[in-house]
Amino acid sequence: MPSYQIRISNTGETYACADTRTLLEGLEALARSGIPAGCRGGGCGVCKVRIEAGTVRTKKMSRCHVSEQDEAEGCVLACRAYPLSDLQVRAVEKMARCIERAGARDGADPLRSAHRPAP
Repeated sequence: MPSYQIRISNTGETYACADTRTLLEGLEALARSGIPAGCRGGGCGVCKVRIEAGTVRTKKMSRCHVSEQDEAEGCVLACRAYPLSDLQVRAVEKMARCIERAGARDGADPLRSAHRPAP
């Protein structure tokens, strides 16, 4: 059972995730606040992420939350995606707001400078 390193661009955190676990299950193993999880079945869209580097396999996702074009551009639901390599992911939409807010509160190393103007 291979395990891969997953880096969250929003906060700079890294976690290990086995290829038998979804990205959301691996993320929850960080055991910190701010990890949104809704239906866990691909229907609510809360756990949307963009794959910036690496490869995943996915199960069926609601097209209401991830269109074919979104998926072609690397967006997936973390509850329906399994790593096939080391990954770099960026939480988007609801997931991003929760992770970034909790990361700042929990003292995670924020790498959100891409969102902020340089001083």
